[in-house]
Amino acid sequence: MLPAGDADFPPHECASSEGLLAIGGELSQGRLLAAYRQGIFPWYDESTPILWWSLPERCILPPAELHIPRSLTRSLHSGRYTVTLDRAFDEVIAACAVSPRPRQRGTWLTPDMRNAYTKLHVAGYAHSVEAWSGEELAGGLYGLAIGGVFFGESMFFRQPDASKSALVWLVRLLQFWGFALVDCQQTTANLLRFGARPVPRKEFLALLRRALALPGQPGTPWTMPEGFHPLRGASVGQRRGNGNIRHRPTDPAVCPAYPCSGTG
Repeated sequence: MLPAGDADFPPHECASSEGLLAIGGELSQGRLLAAYRQGIFPWYDESTPILWWSLPERCILPPAELHIPRSLTRSLHSGRYTVTLDRAFDEVIAACAVSPRPRQRGTWLTPDMRNAYTKLHVAGYAHSVEAWSGEELAGGLYGLAIGGVFFGESMFFRQPDASKSALVWLVRLLQFWGFALVDCQQTTANLLRFGARPVPRKEFLALLRRALALPGQPGTPWTMPEGFHPLRGASVGQRRGNGNIRHRPTDPAVCPAYPCSGTG
């Protein structure tokens, strides 16, 4: 059991075959940030104590490896959804909490979890991406940004392609800003369609250490770069000493995750 107030975790090698590393502790900002920086995340429900996981295999998506399915490319070209950043974090996390998941009863987003991530949003670490159909929130996702890593947490959709659109906008933005890694946590067939891939824990931790050293995009709220579109000028962001970003065009269809069932 983890004692309260102590952000130290056992070594990753102590995790069970399923990836359970530790039990207990609390969801303080310090504990959560320490966990994510070490490649550990909380995942539990109201019937259990807090469970901390270091999976033996981790699903990752380097932003430069994003693949956009052709059917979604047509949807993105149509402009069906307006995509925003950090406009409705509370609504997004609330919708993720009630979104049904196969083989899962209830929700892993307990009130304590929602409160903890909301505090991380206020502190500038947690961010949301929203897809709007007019004034209706059609889908979205949220996660944490630390250094050059985005730790995906959950997504939801109410209309077709809404969360997929939010995902593509996010990953292309992360590429534009110079992020190196999206941690999708668990492998799903839908994430694999977008270029995500599973890697062993040891490889994930090595990638994580390197990506955390990057500057990332700190602060809240995130703002959309003027004129940005994921199919037009989304590019590899290269930060110079003066903070400017230069970019080169990329193929709109192919550029060489989350505890959720999939995307829509």
